[in-house]
Amino acid sequence: MKHCPAPAGRPRFDIADIVRQHRATLEAEVHLTLAQRKVLSAMALCRTAALGGHVDTCRSCGFERPAYNSCRNRHCPKCQALRQERWIAARTERLLPARHFHVVFTLPSELRGIGKCYPREIFGALFAAASETLLELGESRLSAMIGVTMVLHTWTRDLRFHPHVHALVTAGGLASDGSRWVPSGRKYLFPVEVMGMLLRAKMMAALRRLHAHGTFEYFEDFADPEAFDRMMGKLARTKWVVYAKEPFKRVDHVLKYLGRYTHRVGIANSRLVLVRDDAVIFRTKNCKTVTLPPAEFLRRFVQHVLPDGFHKIRHYGLYAGASDNARAQALERLAPATATATTTNAALSWPDELRELTGHDVQHCPRCGDILEHHPVVAMLARAPPLAREAAA
Repeated sequence: MKHCPAPAGRPRFDIADIVRQHRATLEAEVHLTLAQRKVLSAMALCRTAALGGHVDTCRSCGFERPAYNSCRNRHCPKCQALRQERWIAARTERLLPARHFHVVFTLPSELRGIGKCYPREIFGALFAAASETLLELGESRLSAMIGVTMVLHTWTRDLRFHPHVHALVTAGGLASDGSRWVPSGRKYLFPVEVMGMLLRAKMMAALRRLHAHGTFEYFEDFADPEAFDRMMGKLARTKWVVYAKEPFKRVDHVLKYLGRYTHRVGIANSRLVLVRDDAVIFRTKNCKTVTLPPAEFLRRFVQHVLPDGFHKIRHYGLYAGASDNARAQALERLAPATATATTTNAALSWPDELRELTGHDVQHCPRCGDILEHHPVVAMLARAPPLAREAAA
């Protein structure tokens, strides 16, 4: 696959500018949820005077520059880099020094409509079905507890709705009696056909429970009393897609890979090629581009906003928080035979983290190199609409 790296330096265009200019058009065409409106409000204010900040000044040469606060919203493309690095650092301490497989569980197209209307229920069911599939196969085929970290994504490269879960899975697990580490096959974890059939059965059982409890009462597609049964019949005949890659051999490769998926949002500013009043052009796969009207671009973007409080990263088996004792046992069984254990550096301050990550130094004057002084400025939320104040709180 041809790879087109993003241009070096600060991105030329900002999704926040598209939000500020075309949000009204979007809301005239599409009914937005409260969560979606809060995300747009947060992005529109991110790193502007409305959220406050400080002015950097240099006593030596008189240099001055404003530095405004970020919105810290998890859907904002400008607010994820440091969070991602901190998350990776925290996970480094818990990651087992073993090979890991990458497995992807995809929601069938027949469930995308209901997934948009009931994301909390459908995505929660997908997490449960996929994790149970892996853990049960670990027990039945390896007689062991495996470790699983899962990350939900809902988009394609052109921002269409395509929910799927990325799973990072240990290539083996702790034996049921805790006596040894049981490795999986070197080339594959479990047969993808078996994983697909188990996923289908578990998801269909979850859908039946939700339907029986009246969860889908207001879903328009089920106005016909027989519509749910027809959908279930179609799902039973559908081959559910599960994809698995060969395992990573080194722990540091696992961490780099994991970081690419954890805090990613639907699209980054660096993928924007051109923004006009009538069009947004952005890169997709193989150096191709997509051109959309600005309101359609925003419509595609907001359909990936998750419900408030919904956890898109989850851990199971040996990586679950409640499995610390089992994980410690697994580490004891693995450590003697492993030479790839990672070490973590001492915690850095956020300015040092930012410099390590981006090369941007916020502590020293770019003209003379002297230490900058930071003078706080007050947030000007009086100029912001009510939803903006809520987003900034």
